[in-house]
Amino acid sequence: MRRPGRRATKKRMLLIVNPYATTVSDRLKNLVVYALQGRFEVETVDTEAQNHAIEIGREVRDRGYDVVVAFGGDGTLNEVANGLAGTDVPVSVLPGGSTNVVCRTLAIPNDVVDATEHLLALVDDWEPRKIDLGRVDDRRFVFSSGVGIDATVVRRVDAHPRLKSRAGHYYYSWAAISAFYRQYMVNPVRLRVEADGRSCEGVTALAQNSDPFTYFANSPIRVCEGIAIDDGTLSLAVLKRAAQRDMPTLISRLFSERRPAARHRQVEHFDDVVAANVASISETKDGITRPFPVQVDGEYIGERTRLELSVEPGALTIVA
Repeated sequence: MRRPGRRATKKRMLLIVNPYATTVSDRLKNLVVYALQGRFEVETVDTEAQNHAIEIGREVRDRGYDVVVAFGGDGTLNEVANGLAGTDVPVSVLPGGSTNVVCRTLAIPNDVVDATEHLLALVDDWEPRKIDLGRVDDRRFVFSSGVGIDATVVRRVDAHPRLKSRAGHYYYSWAAISAFYRQYMVNPVRLRVEADGRSCEGVTALAQNSDPFTYFANSPIRVCEGIAIDDGTLSLAVLKRAAQRDMPTLISRLFSERRPAARHRQVEHFDDVVAANVASISETKDGITRPFPVQVDGEYIGERTRLELSVEPGALTIVA
């Protein structure tokens, strides 16, 4: 109970801002900070390069912040999560990207003004909770990781940030169609996926830590089943082949609530996964193993010839 005439101590917030995110601007950042200062003692820092937010998160672990907020897209939150994983420092997020999957998954409004009001209201009902993080080798992810077609699309989109900002979901669609017909129907890298004592082969593998996999505008795209962000497991889907005749039925299932993609005849689904391996089984004419592209939370992180997937239960503290 507050004493009359005495102001409550404000919570300390570090706002990590990605100034290059799709909808972030100096004017918007200043408006957000001004609003947050009503209930928080706010410090801000801008990211300057890829993976900078990971470094910032690691540096501020023991500086007494009550919350660290990622203001940017899912990639910004991914970096903050990697920097603060395994600590009790609460993390939250303000939407500044083109899709903002984690915001929507955590029921944070997708509009930054509404999300700021939501964060302000949380001060009176401050209940941090734990969520899981997935892991690809030494890189963590909050909602998804993909190898194959999905990662190829992310790599292409990230290489053209202006088109990504202007065309949004339609540029993703063009990149997906282009990658499918130019690469994956011609000579795709084949993968072997092993999980829970089972093995299968395919051309794309998607791991989810939460549902949905992503969004197209306001429509959720669902691939895996039986997954929640705090259930201690991952779900994994493997597309067995890239064939034009499969696309009409597969694409319709991505947007279906009743007939999910996980049950498509060309998709192998793994539920309740705690560990899995993905390896390339394709070689060049010289006998060299061909690498496959990898993305985490919509950010391209390079190529691998094999990788390990795992889950870290309760690895991230969040306020949402």
